[in-house]
Amino acid sequence: MSSEHNIEILESPPQQIGDDLIGRTAAISTRFWIICLGLAVLLLLGIVGFVVRTSNGYSDHTQLGYYATVFAYLLTAAQGAPIVAIALRAIKAEWRRPLSRAAQLFTVVGLFNLILYIPLMLALPSTDGRNTIWVNWHPHSPHVYDTLSMIGLVVCGIALLYVSALPDIHAAVGKLPGIRNKILKSLSRGWTGSSSQWRFHRAVIGILGGLYFMFFVFVHFTISSDFAMSLVPGWKDAIFPAWHALSGLQSGVALVMVTLFILRIAGYKEYIGVNQFWSLSKIMLALTLLWAYFWFAGFLTFWYGRMPIELKLIRFLFVETYRWPFVLAIMLTFGVPFLLLLWNGIRKSVWGPSLAALSILIGTFFDRIRIYVASTSIKDPTGHELESLPPAVLPQVADILIILGGLGGALLVYLIATKFIPVLSVWETKEGLLYQVVKPVLKSRYIVLGKTPE
Repeated sequence: MSSEHNIEILESPPQQIGDDLIGRTAAISTRFWIICLGLAVLLLLGIVGFVVRTSNGYSDHTQLGYYATVFAYLLTAAQGAPIVAIALRAIKAEWRRPLSRAAQLFTVVGLFNLILYIPLMLALPSTDGRNTIWVNWHPHSPHVYDTLSMIGLVVCGIALLYVSALPDIHAAVGKLPGIRNKILKSLSRGWTGSSSQWRFHRAVIGILGGLYFMFFVFVHFTISSDFAMSLVPGWKDAIFPAWHALSGLQSGVALVMVTLFILRIAGYKEYIGVNQFWSLSKIMLALTLLWAYFWFAGFLTFWYGRMPIELKLIRFLFVETYRWPFVLAIMLTFGVPFLLLLWNGIRKSVWGPSLAALSILIGTFFDRIRIYVASTSIKDPTGHELESLPPAVLPQVADILIILGGLGGALLVYLIATKFIPVLSVWETKEGLLYQVVKPVLKSRYIVLGKTPE
């Protein structure tokens, strides 16, 4: 047995919890429709900006710098968020239960991001005359590897969400109106809730979670290599893909933190307490320190090497051409969250970790601008080093529309998904109540947790 203290105690009856969470899923308020309409308008504007940028086709990849930034940002943050639920379930962290579904729902954003990937794949230059990490059996071999890995990540994520939410989908049948009920009824067919199904359910979640993590790391390796490093002649960095994936873990935790904050002020305060923010902030602080360590380890190679090509890369990516995106990335992704999360009093709050998480998300976006706008600005990626430094590419009106449309479309997809699947897992919340009992000790009340099944 184990005990936890200074945390909120959820003592509602299990049946009341199920009815409440499913009822919130079924209800669609006027405010929800207004938000969705606004996001849909942003998405349409983004499509307009994309059409303007690609009016001459996909032969010129330099026109898609900010489009690539949006894709890479969603890959980093949104598709990194499900890793939070996967990792915490693997270590049997009981405090994870209110955030697991909110994190897993970001797998539907991966489906949206797969659509964004298609134009980038078409615009990616062939490997003729330029460096690449792949065995060059065909000029378009990166297109094959990158596409298969992206499809694998998205399919695995959707399968993980479906299997994890299957009990809740079955419980919601008959409680959601119209076409939503028909869709859920077809998706839940075959689920009876027997003991053998629950054992199979738990095993499949573990397998899919492991596969999703492996695909996530591999996709970051392929995307960061083929859409960033290989487009800049002379850029060779063995640490960069690993740092890119680590950035995804840090941003994923930050995105889950911000999502929890929004859900808490949206009426889920009874289910989401300070304990979730306090516990998640410790992980976010550790990942922030790892982010800085991996970045510094990669930068030292260029700094101490001081070869002409390495000096050009330092000027291009760090201190000259894209100096301000780099400065903002360092300050917001490392400096601000480190200084905030260093103090236990701030970590043990709702606003402190949320503010640090928001800073990380903004800083990561500037960092993706630095990497992908810079990489795609190279007109000729062939050769062994940069002949001259291209000027910084500032966002035009079309680029701003693409950014707003891409982020708005991702939020729209997520919000729609919450009206089919409860944003808080019903079965996990109920299960958590079965393993805990509240006992008074002196003047306080403590939650005593039992051991969960293997």
